[in-house]
Amino acid sequence: MTRFTSITPNLIVRDLAASLAFYRDVLGFGITMSVPDAPPYVFAGLERDGVPVFLNDVKAAAADFPAMAATPPGGTCTMFFIVTDVDGLHAAVAPRATVVMPLKTQFYGMREFAVTDPDGHVITFAERVAEV
Repeated sequence: MTRFTSITPNLIVRDLAASLAFYRDVLGFGITMSVPDAPPYVFAGLERDGVPVFLNDVKAAAADFPAMAATPPGGTCTMFFIVTDVDGLHAAVAPRATVVMPLKTQFYGMREFAVTDPDGHVITFAERVAEV
């Protein structure tokens, strides 16, 4: 029987260097793998606290998926990260990113805020603060 064992967001980006700088310098992700081994990269595997994210250059992705060349990156792709100390993360990230949802406690018991990356992918960070 097939069993799913993990998921890694694989984001298509227009400018891998700019996206890498955002995920590394603003969000604190580290590079775990890259293609090629030295910049300029066409792919980067990132991780923070055991949570992975892949970044793929749109031109490289279009070689395998030709429709990618005409599809704008970002837009409808969103990521939802469960974190600890969402207030501390907000204090560190908000001055350096485009905040699209301010820090607030939702009716469903999560304290959250959301930012966009350089390609418009919406990234929400949330921490459970109350049982519902």
